[in-house]
Amino acid sequence: MKDFILADNQDITHAGLVFLLKDIKSCNIMFEASNKNELIQLLRLHANAVVVLDYTLFDYGSVEELIILHERFPEISWLLFSEDLSETFLRRIMLIQQAFSVVMKTASKEEIISALQCITAGSRFICNQVSNILLNAKPAQHAEERDKLTPSEQEVLHEIAMGKTTKEIAAEKNLSFHTINSHRKNIFRKLEVNNVHEAIKYAIRAGIVDMSDYYI
Repeated sequence: MKDFILADNQDITHAGLVFLLKDIKSCNIMFEASNKNELIQLLRLHANAVVVLDYTLFDYGSVEELIILHERFPEISWLLFSEDLSETFLRRIMLIQQAFSVVMKTASKEEIISALQCITAGSRFICNQVSNILLNAKPAQHAEERDKLTPSEQEVLHEIAMGKTTKEIAAEKNLSFHTINSHRKNIFRKLEVNNVHEAIKYAIRAGIVDMSDYYI
């Protein structure tokens, strides 16, 4: 059984979710948070809950603040439920592996129910509208950023972003471990980053990585 925390101060959303959740057997009880402080208090009490959050209605300064909140409570499952989320926000939040699901308030009743059922069962859900936004959008062309890296370094960064190890990349490209490791060091130095997570953020921003690769 899963506890649900509703972080949304729209009365109509509350009424609609109460109606839909009553037919989901694995749903235990629903708590409400009308602001960030109330949400954090509930997260401390219900560390394995599902949070249904309208990010646009809470006063978060940036997506980074939401990511930090996830890192503080890693067992929480998040369902982002909003009327409008930017492509930039969606691309950034999709990096957090399976922690965040997304469904728009304009989705059909059936799709919203599917989202609730999936996240209750421990699966990730990305609604059709969000999938289309990410699949059809053309990555911003930041030629000046891509030019920081040689074509070979861009290829290695792409493979790193796909989760491959230095050894795996070397084997696939029929190159030595030392060569790929040198590329990796040069990438980190040129981009002035300290870890893979920061390097991936750059790769997405520069259009080296297509975010659709992460969940297709």
